[in-house]
Amino acid sequence: MGATAGAVWGRAEQQDFRSRVRGTLLGAAVGDALGAPVEALTLPRIREAYGPEGLPDLAPAYGRRGAITDLTQLTLFTVDGLIRAQVRRDTGAWHPPTDLHRAYLRWAATQRDWGPDERRKDDGWLAREEWLYARRDPSRVCLLGFADDMMGTLDAPKNPGETGAEAAARSAPFGLLVGWEPQLVFQLAVECAAQTHGHPTAYLTAGSYAVLVHALARGESMDAAVRKALVLLAARPGHQPVAEALQQALAAVRSGPPSSALVEELADPGTADRLLAVAVYCALVGEDVRQGLCLSVNHSGPSKAAGALTGGLLGALHGETALPPAWLAELEGRPTVLVLADDFALEMTQGPALHSPNGAVPGWLARYPRG
Repeated sequence: MGATAGAVWGRAEQQDFRSRVRGTLLGAAVGDALGAPVEALTLPRIREAYGPEGLPDLAPAYGRRGAITDLTQLTLFTVDGLIRAQVRRDTGAWHPPTDLHRAYLRWAATQRDWGPDERRKDDGWLAREEWLYARRDPSRVCLLGFADDMMGTLDAPKNPGETGAEAAARSAPFGLLVGWEPQLVFQLAVECAAQTHGHPTAYLTAGSYAVLVHALARGESMDAAVRKALVLLAARPGHQPVAEALQQALAAVRSGPPSSALVEELADPGTADRLLAVAVYCALVGEDVRQGLCLSVNHSGPSKAAGALTGGLLGALHGETALPPAWLAELEGRPTVLVLADDFALEMTQGPALHSPNGAVPGWLARYPRG
């Protein structure tokens, strides 16, 4: 599955790519942190708590401002799994869904254990980050999906009735495989989503979201990205709700100035396809990243997933420097996110220099073990 980047990476291209990788991961994390305090609130309750305009800024959740949730934890393990899939490729054992599943099982261990287990030599560096062992209301669906070693597949998915957005919200990193063909990005995201979310609405939303990020990270416009996703969706059984949601998002953009009422309408009933519509709408109509993100979390549906999806799109579209600096300054785990983002960019652009059959960098293989 897939292919490494065929393009020769010049310095300017590498810098642009790294900025978009950082933007995508930081943007998704900031959106998650922004939505966390209002996750369980209806729009009237949000306005009651924060004023008529709704939540305007980071607010405390889990005892601090800028706290991330299980959605960002899982996104980081997605990146870790993708790097390790590339590292294992040299061995000929090349099956990315399995490498991602192993990464997600490492996340599941963080939700059970008190802290890192030094005896697990193959865990790599991310699983040794103690701050990731915090439980942030992990979704029951993800805990069930990764409760044992059995990997859900498209033929035998886990939780076949689940239509939530948690799988889509961890799928931005698949879109950062810019050297892959869009249909392969779509397929990998879909296969990995089925490990927890077995309903076509959920896993096709994850595939579509990955393709949107992929197009944006390659410098395409949001309209072009949506068209690409619609083409890839058309061939898939059960694609209608996701395709309709994307089309409704574009129609909403044309129907007047940005409004919470439109977001509320798009978000209902809070399924993956509806939250993807919210993310596309907010990324298109926000005057800047801050406004787009605030718009995305002020509704009665799952706010943290909507924020994470929107932040990933805006970060891929504009790069890290477009993100609100005051929010980045307070973002929990920002140093870890940045290191992981830069490692991913390094692996994707310089992988052969780090672990070719002729010579490997021992420190890199300690960080991302092949085991």
